[in-house]
Amino acid sequence: MPAAMTAAEFIKKLKTYRSPEELKKIQRYFKTGAGDYGEGDEFLGVRMGQVFTLAKEFIEMSPIEIEKLLESPIHEVRVGAVSIMDWQARSKKIREERRKELFDLYIRRHDRINNWDLVDRSAPYVVGGYLFDKPRDVLYKLARSKNVWERRTAIVSTYYFIRAGDVADTFKIAEMLLNDDHDLIHKATGGWLREAGKKDPQKLLGFLDKYAGSMPRTALRYAIEHLDKKQRDYYMGLKKEG
Repeated sequence: MPAAMTAAEFIKKLKTYRSPEELKKIQRYFKTGAGDYGEGDEFLGVRMGQVFTLAKEFIEMSPIEIEKLLESPIHEVRVGAVSIMDWQARSKKIREERRKELFDLYIRRHDRINNWDLVDRSAPYVVGGYLFDKPRDVLYKLARSKNVWERRTAIVSTYYFIRAGDVADTFKIAEMLLNDDHDLIHKATGGWLREAGKKDPQKLLGFLDKYAGSMPRTALRYAIEHLDKKQRDYYMGLKKEG
């Protein structure tokens, strides 16, 4: 690993991009102090696009140094950590040993991957990419977790499978999460059903025929977003009747 690829050096460079204006925007967006948005998080005021770009410059960072970033109370630093993990997992040069290290780190330190943006930034390739050719039992365990972010990881990770045309787990996990009481799970479930439906429209329609009347309204809206108006009206009508 190059000498500069350290957590300390990443944080040092990240702080050069902070701005008071961006800090105000981030604090409004993430509702600082609210439990659903990383309670206790601190913010520097760095644009997410800049965090992603800087993370790509540190793509060769070791898992040991990445974990140091995950331990930070600063939200943008943890975004940097999961972004480095994501860039590595996407790399065509990645070795299977490193892919496993990243997956293990994600699961082991899920306590620090504790917001929707951290999950969405890394779960598809770090978790889904690793599990694509392996047993996926861990996703079902996460789907049953009491931790909302672990449940979100379960469904979000399936995006890698969806892109490859494998939608079975998306529909199975979505079914498990239909009675979830958290709005951010409703959004993720509906959104991933929508994406799976692009690959297998009939499977989505069959799922909706069975569950549209009982599934959360937010999840339903997201799931039917790309259907034609007649279909959308039909399924929303089932919800009104249910």
